[in-house]
Amino acid sequence: MTLDPQFADAHSAGEVKRAARAGLGVALATSAYGISFGALAVASGLDVWQTCVLSLVMFTGGSQFAFAGIVGAGGLGAAPAAIASAALLGVRNVAYGIRMSPVIGAGFWRRAAAAQFTIDESTAVSLAQKAPRARTVGFWVTGIGIYIGWNLSTLAGALLGDVLGDPRAYGLDAAAAAAFLALLWPRLRARQPIVVGIAAAVVATVLTPVLMPGLPVIVAAVVAIIVGWTNWLGRGDEADAAEPDDVAEREGLP
Repeated sequence: MTLDPQFADAHSAGEVKRAARAGLGVALATSAYGISFGALAVASGLDVWQTCVLSLVMFTGGSQFAFAGIVGAGGLGAAPAAIASAALLGVRNVAYGIRMSPVIGAGFWRRAAAAQFTIDESTAVSLAQKAPRARTVGFWVTGIGIYIGWNLSTLAGALLGDVLGDPRAYGLDAAAAAAFLALLWPRLRARQPIVVGIAAAVVATVLTPVLMPGLPVIVAAVVAIIVGWTNWLGRGDEADAAEPDDVAEREGLP
């Protein structure tokens, strides 16, 4: 059966809009937690301008929190350890860059700009989409939206940290996690992703008390790599997914 071109165009446009809405939603949720970083960084001894430069240049939440936390605990003498920890946590973005390369497309300046926005959230929103155009829109809307929102909220947190108190009291520390859960939930429709999600959550939970922040997530990602490499529990899911995803949407069409 061949889809009507007008229907295909409308369906594609709908996917792009959904990707943009998802990106904006994740950007709002994640940006709110930038207030916490701004307050923590200033409390750790950084100036307001130093805090803002970290968000503008480094722009990766886990690395920023690790840097500020170590500097706060050890002062300037701990700067080498803080830089090393932040760099280690940022290694995952290299893997994201490799995965997102086909989505970004060719061109030096395009890829150079995308490098700054290749983070957990932009990668997750993009790969959650099916249409190529929707993936591209999801990546850019999420990345740029979070970059703007994160830097504005960082500035607000740095300036108003003493007034706001502990941002965790407002539940902002759970905003990013809730956004990721919203992205993950629709994909838990088969045995393999369900097993991966549960196993990764268990690994991260067990390792969180004994490893530095950010490392448990990296280790948990190994679970997905192993399962994907062996395709464990995936063969039955492939048979169930033999029917196109849009069959339900085409019911009643001539």
